Amino acid sequence: MIAMAPLPLLGLPPYASTLERAWRLFFFAFCGLVLLFLISPIVIVLPISFNATPFLSFPTGDWSLRWYEDFFFNDRWTTAVKNSVIIAFFSTILSTSLGTLAALGLSRPNFPARAAVMAVLISPMIVPVVITAAALFFFYANPLMVTSQPIIVLNNTYTGVILAHTLLATPFVVITVTATLTGFDQSLIRAGASLGGSPALVFRRVMLPLIAPGVISGALFAFVTSWDEVICVLFIGSSDQRTLPRQMFSGIREMISPTITAAATVLIALAIVMLVTVELLRRRTERLRGITT
Repeated sequence: MIAMAPLPLLGLPPYASTLERAWRLFFFAFCGLVLLFLISPIVIVLPISFNATPFLSFPTGDWSLRWYEDFFFNDRWTTAVKNSVIIAFFSTILSTSLGTLAALGLSRPNFPARAAVMAVLISPMIVPVVITAAALFFFYANPLMVTSQPIIVLNNTYTGVILAHTLLATPFVVITVTATLTGFDQSLIRAGASLGGSPALVFRRVMLPLIAPGVISGALFAFVTSWDEVICVLFIGSSDQRTLPRQMFSGIREMISPTITAAATVLIALAIVMLVTVELLRRRTERLRGITT
């Protein structure tokens, strides 16, 4: 009688016992159930967004794109998308620049109090966002004053929202670029300097091409952080700075419209594109370092 070969997907050696194979199958089944539990809200939102009725329900008959049409052509939603793009774009540029510079400084071996500085830089990730938003509201409400009139006003302005999102997004850039710089060969910088290159030239021609995947990944995380943020906009923004998450939040509070499901589907698609891009950049970073998986 010929014994059955073990299932190759289990990743077990041929001499694995029946109990070990059963445990591995149970482990795979349990992980599948966990993933199904996590992804089930997304799976449910997608068909609801194609519902033809003016209320939230699972489409049982007619399917329609009316809510996507409302999302892309309604002034309220298009203005919210435009505000989100503008705020996320500028906050991404600022946070990527500041986070990359901070990571470069932290990567130096003789940097003093590195752990303390790193803890301060990533503190916006640890402190609850509502506390940060409330602190920014009171900070913006007491602007710099030379006379009786304030010369800097940041509440209810695009500048204030952009700076708030930059504060929240910079830690993601710092962590991502710092991780990329962990395997960077510092002798390349010394070699470039020995050939007469200035620090700016060495960074642009030697270091930046090697750490570019990490910088781009950090920029993507910063963009997503700004794009999805709603609490700071509620505290320090006005109706002129109504972003897409705030519009969705207002729609849930005032009246539940199926357009929210269409907006959620668009955000899900954007998140998938971002995750795929980050994964491709991660693989490129490994290839640049000579790591094979």
